[in-house]
Amino acid sequence: MEILFLIIGLIAGAGIGWLLGKNKMAQMVGRDELDMRQQEIALLTAEKATVAAQAAAAQSTVTEIKTQFDTAQKEALQLTAENSRMANQLQNLEEKLNNQKQEIETLQQRLAKEFENLANKIFEEKSEKFVRQNRDSLDIVLNPLKEKMEEFRKKVEDTHMENSKEQSRLGEQIRNLTELNQGMREDANRLTQALKGESKTQGNWGELILERILEKSGLTKGQEYTVQESFVNEDGRRQQPDVIIKLPDNKNLIVDSKVSLTAYERFSSAANTEEQQAWLKAHTKSIREHIKQLSDKRYQQLYEINSPDFVLMFVPIESAFAAAVQADPEIFNDAFEQNIVIVTTSTLLATLRTISSIWKQEYQNRNVLEIARQGGDLYDKFVSFTEDLIDLGKKMKAAQGAYEDSMKKLYEGRGNLIRRAETLRELGAKVSKQLDPKLVDRSDDL
Repeated sequence: MEILFLIIGLIAGAGIGWLLGKNKMAQMVGRDELDMRQQEIALLTAEKATVAAQAAAAQSTVTEIKTQFDTAQKEALQLTAENSRMANQLQNLEEKLNNQKQEIETLQQRLAKEFENLANKIFEEKSEKFVRQNRDSLDIVLNPLKEKMEEFRKKVEDTHMENSKEQSRLGEQIRNLTELNQGMREDANRLTQALKGESKTQGNWGELILERILEKSGLTKGQEYTVQESFVNEDGRRQQPDVIIKLPDNKNLIVDSKVSLTAYERFSSAANTEEQQAWLKAHTKSIREHIKQLSDKRYQQLYEINSPDFVLMFVPIESAFAAAVQADPEIFNDAFEQNIVIVTTSTLLATLRTISSIWKQEYQNRNVLEIARQGGDLYDKFVSFTEDLIDLGKKMKAAQGAYEDSMKKLYEGRGNLIRRAETLRELGAKVSKQLDPKLVDRSDDL
């Protein structure tokens, strides 16, 4: 029985112990779960703060990008406006040049009209007697101004007429360019025949073709170009370029025509391929040697010429240059690297025609500037003249006022001078003359 109670007690104690242990374990499990939940909450809180920071950074980036976009958009609008402004300015400048003649004519008419109105206004305020007395003096003042205005009008008309002639001549020059090139080719063929002669004959023919090109270029000898002009280089040696082409702004362009084409003539008349190849090689060598000689002369360094950095080497036969380039493709570039530009009849003529057009435009620009200068001088003189006329009118008006005041003192008011003088005469004063009855009557009326 005791054993039974002992067993029951053990079982009861074990049950109670198990229940107590289970409760303690449950408390431990709940505490661990609570810690985990708190850790999760802390982690979520940290993640929330991180996400908030990232969102703030993203918002700042978006704001910065939007600011940059707005700035770029404003700059684009400013650039667009600036582009439009520059385009309008360019158009205005072009229109200004085209409308200059019309503006000058309008200014001339307006000035003439203003002068006429001003003169009429001044003259109408003056008496007929004063006009008769001063008409000759005014003519002396006005005639030089009229002559100047007439001279100015004639200069404007002459410039306009010259521009019209130049435009009509330009079309004719373009139509004649093909015929001119054909003539140059015929001269070149005759030069080919001359090549069979002496070197002196070759040089004369080359210079003749160059002279013909210059004559047909529209340039004036002695004015836009010179021939065989002598200079002294920095070493004291005399140099004599074949032709010097003058450019605006005190620039000059040198043309050399002394290239030898004897080897090319031998090449053209060779009987077989071997001879042709040999003479063609000699031809390219001759041209290269002349390029070297021309480069060593350093024409562009002559301080009296003020030339660009290159010299034109004239080859009077285009086929001779073509053969040299075909045999030696780098000959043109090598010459250019030595500041030598090889030209033929067609390319030289086109270059000189372009220079001629530049000179014509330069002369027209100078005429326009001279017209503008004279127009400004004329306007300034006219303003001074109108100021003198206005000043003269004021003085005339003041003189007229002084005259009228003096006349009023003469016969107006009680005790005026005429009345008092007549009273003295009536009282018996001895006189040898009498006042104008009209003045006396007027004095009596007042």
